[in-house]
Amino acid sequence: MSIDLEKILRPVDMVLPEFPAKYMTLSNGQEMVVRQVNRDEIPDILPHVEKLMHVERDYYHIVAARVYAELLAYYTYRVQDEYVLAAQVNGEIVAVVNGRIVNPDIGMSFHTLSMRRGLRVGAHAFAAKMEYHIDILKQKEVLIVAESPIGFRRWMIEYKLEKRFHIPHELGGCPSWSLTKELFDKARNTLVVGRRPVPEKLLAKAHAAILPPTDPPKAPEDLLAATRSMLDNTGTSLIDMRRKLGGI
Repeated sequence: MSIDLEKILRPVDMVLPEFPAKYMTLSNGQEMVVRQVNRDEIPDILPHVEKLMHVERDYYHIVAARVYAELLAYYTYRVQDEYVLAAQVNGEIVAVVNGRIVNPDIGMSFHTLSMRRGLRVGAHAFAAKMEYHIDILKQKEVLIVAESPIGFRRWMIEYKLEKRFHIPHELGGCPSWSLTKELFDKARNTLVVGRRPVPEKLLAKAHAAILPPTDPPKAPEDLLAATRSMLDNTGTSLIDMRRKLGGI
């Protein structure tokens, strides 16, 4: 009976083309590979995402918590038509991006989680997943939301996304923004980088193992920097500290 019930619980995934791996040279001279990961590799990624759930900075905690749940749902067959891409430098995981296919014309972007700051790693990984939707899957648009000011600047402003506020996004029902094929084509020369095919040795290194990030985001010593604003109600660490000091 349990086997029959599992068949009911599992969604039926579409057969999707695989994302063709690409690579690019970062500003520090290192080469980064972006490739698709399968379900068997998800347990190797989860521990690195979990650590970021405790970083109260730039909304890493909520983004990491949601990415962890999405990866787990993908691993246990509890979400339909999801894909996961990983960015790696010398095997080290530096970013995870994911999303799913709503229908043949519309894609749903879930998250972009960068595990290395300052090199536009997340921006390059985001561009790669948009490339997957628009160029590989031939979709007309991708619905996107941002959970941090950095994400808003990177996606909504840099790509000049169109409002789709009448469409609730799957990440909590907040209003959606849209990256259309036309907008993506305009951004190709400035925001989309990378080459194919990936050299064999470079790709083999990425497939060999998902290594832990060597310099993951950390909470800053200055708690105000963590919250970015005294009125940011997510700044629980700062609030608790001030209560103990009698400041509020």
